[in-house]
Amino acid sequence: MNATQLSGKRVLVVGLARSGNAAAAVLVGRGADVVAFDRDEAVGVGRLLELGVEVHTGREEEKLLQGTDLVVKSPGVPGETRLVAGARRRGIPVWSEVELGAQLLPNPLLGVTGTNGKTTTSELLGEVFRAADRPVEVAGNVGRPLTSLVGVARPDTWIVCELSSFQLEDVETLNPEIGILLNLEPDHLDRHGSLESYSDAKLRIFERQSSEDTAVVPRGFGTVPGAGRRAEFDAADELPAEPLIPGSHNRENAAAATVAARAAGIPDEAIAKGLRTFPGVPHRIELVRELRGVRYVNDSKATNVAAALRALASFPGSRLHVILGGRGKAESYESLAAAFGSGDRGYLIGESAQEIADAFGSAGVSYSAAGSLVVALAEATASARAGDVVLLSPACASFDQFEDFEARGDEFRRLVEALS
Repeated sequence: MNATQLSGKRVLVVGLARSGNAAAAVLVGRGADVVAFDRDEAVGVGRLLELGVEVHTGREEEKLLQGTDLVVKSPGVPGETRLVAGARRRGIPVWSEVELGAQLLPNPLLGVTGTNGKTTTSELLGEVFRAADRPVEVAGNVGRPLTSLVGVARPDTWIVCELSSFQLEDVETLNPEIGILLNLEPDHLDRHGSLESYSDAKLRIFERQSSEDTAVVPRGFGTVPGAGRRAEFDAADELPAEPLIPGSHNRENAAAATVAARAAGIPDEAIAKGLRTFPGVPHRIELVRELRGVRYVNDSKATNVAAALRALASFPGSRLHVILGGRGKAESYESLAAAFGSGDRGYLIGESAQEIADAFGSAGVSYSAAGSLVVALAEATASARAGDVVLLSPACASFDQFEDFEARGDEFRRLVEALS
């Protein structure tokens, strides 16, 4: 089936966070008979009830699949959950929320994926399009669900859509006119099971591209699926302007954004303006404040080892006090330990603290088993001296102690701002 055939169909929406709520609302507007489910009994469902959605929470019951024509899955819902796996066994189509949005939106789409840098590059592209006075919306994994733009965005508006592996694993027709793969490093192995499976999900961004589309990839990257015109980038590329945001990884993001913007017909003058004015995104190497010569930096968005390594490399010459830990993703922490200088120190929190401690102990890295963010910040503040950096860059997901990485970063910011 496709999105033009939704009227009168029974659609089960699984997962009722932002994406699920937006998808359910759009489905109701298209005349579907919508049933919604979330395991969290405390999830907010008031708006859905007002729309006439049949809402179920708590225990997964496969009887919810009876008579179902389509399942729409939020990105946080693993494919092996009872309802999703049951739908596949019964031959019921399973779409991600972005697949639903892509089918319903007539707009030109610029998709951005990769292990790290997706949000920064997506928001940077939004800034570049606005500098060129081109209508644009930024959506997807960046925070605004793609389906929330249905009936809102003008047909000529470009949509820059950040795409995670969780969103891409359940697409059938999604076909960005311009697709970007920023990088590909181990992440989410706890869910995908292997680097190969994770890579396959990421590369689905290119699968349906035609010769009229553009695939933007790192210079020297291997073969990609689809027939899109290949365009390459790397951090050494000549840019129309140097980016305001610091770090070699951000210059690489800027190079990818430049190639994609040119493919969309954006002139270099507008690209230069965007690069010079874009300040970065919250929770990604975000300077919270400087106190008594110590810089406090929020990098809560570093939810994997590769992202944390980029943050550590962003402060050459400074002694680092790094708050690390959370819910691990089946990654090794040896490379992280190797990146610490002789004067640097780690402050370990969350479920993965012992795993990180083992890697640090083997490498001779100084660390403290702080346990919580409050204790870690207090210890780091007590040890830091003028010229040092206190850096929250966890290298792990947040879900053991916080609702999401934003909540973790917000708490770090609140605690830092309260320091006297």
